[in-house]
Amino acid sequence: MSSQDSRGDVAPADADPTRSGLSRRKLFGAAGVTAAVVGAASAGALAGRASATSTASTELQGAVPFRGEHQAGIVTAAQDRMHFCSFDVITDDREDVVAMLKEWTAMAERLTHAEEAVNHGAVGLNPYAPPADTGEALGLPASQLTLTIGFGPSFFVKDGKDRFGTADKRPEALIDLPKFPNETMDPGRSHGDICVQACANDPQVAVHAIRNLARVAFGTAAVRYSQLGFGRTSSTTRDQATPRNLFGFKDGTSNLKAEDTDALDQHVWVTDGDGPAWMTGGTYLVTRRIRMRIENWDRTTLLEQERVIGRLKGSGAPIGYADEFDPLDFTTKSSKGTPLIDMAAHVRLASSDHLRGIQILRRGYNFTDGTDGFGHLDAGLFFIAFVRDAQTSFVPMQMELSRHDALNEYITHTGTALFACPPGLREGDASGYWGSTLLS
Repeated sequence: MSSQDSRGDVAPADADPTRSGLSRRKLFGAAGVTAAVVGAASAGALAGRASATSTASTELQGAVPFRGEHQAGIVTAAQDRMHFCSFDVITDDREDVVAMLKEWTAMAERLTHAEEAVNHGAVGLNPYAPPADTGEALGLPASQLTLTIGFGPSFFVKDGKDRFGTADKRPEALIDLPKFPNETMDPGRSHGDICVQACANDPQVAVHAIRNLARVAFGTAAVRYSQLGFGRTSSTTRDQATPRNLFGFKDGTSNLKAEDTDALDQHVWVTDGDGPAWMTGGTYLVTRRIRMRIENWDRTTLLEQERVIGRLKGSGAPIGYADEFDPLDFTTKSSKGTPLIDMAAHVRLASSDHLRGIQILRRGYNFTDGTDGFGHLDAGLFFIAFVRDAQTSFVPMQMELSRHDALNEYITHTGTALFACPPGLREGDASGYWGSTLLS
């Protein structure tokens, strides 16, 4: 539903809840930031938490390693829930930013192991001070929580200003995405200085993680926007079945997989020579908030829906075939003399064959955010993709889709962003923290 029909990755020591330089005003004012993030996590978004934790297997409740060559949450088996958050840095003090990132890293490593953000932080510290952990995840398993960080173009230069002495380290690949046809962008749902993607099999675990990162960021960074997602719309390992999007179609049949290591090296991971050394082993994260015109789609015939997508709704097979994983056939014609797969079908335009070999790693989620005030659901796909270079992959792909895709009658893009995700933190690297390859 956007850019590809694809099935488409510090020290853990206890953090001081009043890190050096954090004033009483910052500490007590953090409640306002917490309220902003919790407001996004409405009761409806958290519905189903009990079933997520009570019926999941031990594996789905377990922990994903925080450290590794690459960040977790990229090629990790896609979890069922997501809370994505974009932050604006509101200080010009580089040391404050470094201190926040160090604190975030220590907290993130603890949270991914089902520990409190700070040891005994919810109820075991000073009862006359705000708790150092908000407490709503007490007793819940790790639920395969992963936390992935990225830095936007405005982190490096904003309004012509080199913000933290990092302007010369901005990768050429970290571009300002162009304007595409068929988009109506909301600046309040786009861009940002820093992003954190939290994925888990329990929505409360994911929301808890973002909430606590936002809480301790008070005075240094503020939430720009956040997005809750449910029902993954891609599979990132061969063991996962293809999920369905809100149009009812299997989504992501051709995605890259964690097992496709050669393809990942070619299309996802930044290598030596691609740009600044601090990004080697990292990747670029693209987001698109895609509003689906649910009501229009629901009044469209099944045959027309299948023509628009290019696949059968039930099996997910290409039109004219029986199995989901049968190859796309762009040459065979029907008895009427027309191509089995329409020339404007989504799967044709998004295929790597049509795009001269372009592939991306998709990791998006369904969303529903109430209504638009006119009796229509505000629902769709929060598209997430990881790419080695957006300029040579996502941009030409999205340009082709936005100009010719039959699906454009039923969707519009309302939010966008591109972030540079540094490599993972290595085991035993006590001095490393999120962004240390950039800011050290």
